[in-house]
Amino acid sequence: MRSISYKWIEFLILFIFIPISYTFNYHIVIKMIIGILGFVYVIYILLEIEKKAFKMSRNINWKLFLKETLLKFLIIAVLTTLFVYFNNKSLLFSVMLSKPLLWVFMLFVYSFLSVYPQELIYRTLYFQRYKSLFKCQHVFILINALVFAMAHMFFKNSLVLVITFLGGLLFAITYYKTKSTLLVSIEHAMYGCWLFTVGMGGMLGFPT
Repeated sequence: MRSISYKWIEFLILFIFIPISYTFNYHIVIKMIIGILGFVYVIYILLEIEKKAFKMSRNINWKLFLKETLLKFLIIAVLTTLFVYFNNKSLLFSVMLSKPLLWVFMLFVYSFLSVYPQELIYRTLYFQRYKSLFKCQHVFILINALVFAMAHMFFKNSLVLVITFLGGLLFAITYYKTKSTLLVSIEHAMYGCWLFTVGMGGMLGFPT
């Protein structure tokens, strides 16, 4: 399970074949079973093969992280607010204003049941296990963003692919710099929750 050939096969199945398969029309229960089994396998690899410990690092530079993340968040907030305003003004903050309880519930569910598992797979596992497959660090990060975007192909929306690719780049860079699943999960949750809040959640599967 540690050989290069095994890792390549594993990489192709987890990050290429399964996401592509989700774009085809077959029963949602089967897709859920594949997803659950895949996630269990990822946890097994991290704990038993890679010996990855799930604990918070004491060397986190919270001040620098918050400063950089809030700056990126401000830029994203301005751009996305303008985008919604000029494309469909009626969606702007619509869920937060009309269904505040649903809004709070979805932010909670998304942050804990979607973001963290995604980061375990696409950052923690990816950076821990597949670094040896790529000689160039820039290519390694670029591929991470590409496969992260591919994970969202089932939405069948080109704008979603662009957004998730750019988000994947930001998350990959953050993880590369911090080596922290917690920090990249916080950043991911901030941006995703904002998209839902500003009115772009519909294209990402959020209820509207």
